[in-house]
Amino acid sequence: MSSVSIKINPDLCKKCGLCVHFCPQKVLTGAPGELPKVQALHKCAGCLACFDRCPDFAIEVEVQGS
Repeated sequence: MSSVSIKINPDLCKKCGLCVHFCPQKVLTGAPGELPKVQALHKCAGCLACFDRCPDFAIEVEVQGS
């Protein structure tokens, strides 16, 4: 079983909402103009869609385990 952690750096985030929009599991919530929140971490599959879409490198995703 894998463990996932997601950290959003508020100093780098421009609150564009791309991470929220592209998350297939709806782990992140928030509207454009708001800092995204990790709402349902237990649903995260570690696919890195949020990380890949972030234009400002404001998201850190760490996946541990198998």
